[in-house]
Amino acid sequence: QVQLVESGGGLVQAGDSLRLACAVSGRTFSNYAMGWFRQAPGKERDIVASISRGVGSTYYADSVKGRFTISRDNAKNTVYLQMNSLNPEETADYYCARARINYSGPYYTPRPTSEYDYWGQGTQVTVDS
Repeated sequence: QVQLVESGGGLVQAGDSLRLACAVSGRTFSNYAMGWFRQAPGKERDIVASISRGVGSTYYADSVKGRFTISRDNAKNTVYLQMNSLNPEETADYYCARARINYSGPYYTPRPTSEYDYWGQGTQVTVDS
């Protein structure tokens, strides 16, 4: 069974940075694209960023471009989300997810939640103004 465990969330002030990490169990991490999503209370779960299984292909939601960076370390089975210049509107639960194998082409960056099949439990990020 695949397990994803997020860490790094917390309470920060507006303008601060946080780095989230997601450790994934299993020996085939490098075969799958990965993504970060967030969900605020009463809202849908939205894509923040995704990264292909190969090197170099990333996707960012328009709202985070230039401030967030997604990366992965295949040797450590871990995907990261560096978040800079956080604002209060980004307060949410942040989830990492592993893409379905059909959506894990070498350069493909999956976006809809339907293209993912395994999810972490989420880590809470609160940005105080």
